[in-house]
Amino acid sequence: GKCNIAEGYVRVDRDGQLKLFNCNIAQHDHTGRVFNHEERRPRVLLAHKNEISQILKKQEQKGGTCVPLRVYFNDIGFLKCEIATVSGKKLSDKKEALKGKDIARDTNREMKSLGY
Repeated sequence: GKCNIAEGYVRVDRDGQLKLFNCNIAQHDHTGRVFNHEERRPRVLLAHKNEISQILKKQEQKGGTCVPLRVYFNDIGFLKCEIATVSGKKLSDKKEALKGKDIARDTNREMKSLGY
C-alpha cells in the first residue's frame, strides 16, 4: 500500500549491484522511530550476474534506462520488484503525441462552445 515508485529508476552501480533509486517506501506504523528506515534511501535489488549484464548493456545504449513497474509480496513474504528496460521517446513520437493533444484540446473547445 504505501510505496510510491512513480519517479523511481534502477541503475547498476560501480560495484555491479542493481539499486533502486528515488522510490518512496513509507515507514512502518507499528515500530518505533529507532527501528524504522529512511523512506528514500537506495534499495539493493538481487539479481543474477547475467541479468545485471543484460540490463547494463541496455542502459548504456542511447536513451536507455531501467524503471520499476510494480512492487509486490510473493507467497513466502519477500518483497519483489518487477523492472523493465525502456528507451526514451524519439523526436517524431514526441511531435505526434503533441499533435494528438492539440487535436483533442481543439475538439474539447469546440464541443464546449456548442454546449456539449
